[in-house]
Amino acid sequence: MVNVSAPSSVLVRYGAVAEVAKFPAVADDLTRGTQLVVQTHRGLELGTVLEQVRERKPIVGAHLNGNEHAHDHEEHSGESSVNIVRVATPDDVQAGATLRQEATAGFDVWQGKIQQWGLELILLDMEWTLDRAKLILYVLSGRGPDCTKLALYAAAAGTPVEVQPVDANGVVQLESSGGGGCGSGGGCGSGGCH
Repeated sequence: MVNVSAPSSVLVRYGAVAEVAKFPAVADDLTRGTQLVVQTHRGLELGTVLEQVRERKPIVGAHLNGNEHAHDHEEHSGESSVNIVRVATPDDVQAGATLRQEATAGFDVWQGKIQQWGLELILLDMEWTLDRAKLILYVLSGRGPDCTKLALYAAAAGTPVEVQPVDANGVVQLESSGGGGCGSGGGCGSGGCH
């Protein structure tokens, strides 16, 4: 039996209001600062590698042919809704920058909608998922009725959104699932807010 230290996962930062999650490592050369396309609880997002997490595991000689790493990836990917899709291409990075500009340009519009709908929420930031499937609205708020109302009003207006409450400690997580905001992601819009 040999002790081998192999990267089993990496810590990745993603989101306009940053979250950090442990993703299964898909390669040994994912170094700090590497940009990735990641699948998160919200959808496809750009992320940045912060650190490799190495775990010392006893590996018997029969597993030294590379199958141990593949098995490790399968175990991790079944545990979580977060996965690395690929190392970001220049097109991915450009698309992310374009979507960021669109979100910045639409900020005042969404702030106006929140006021028009009479919601007691403060819009902090917003971003599109990389595949433009969902707009994420970060609001200063706990989980509550105004969070749910914003998700419902936005959906009724035809915009696929996720309302992500933020407090002084960062992103407010769902107590039962540990992730996700309000809206189509299984949070407030589907009765998950308290």
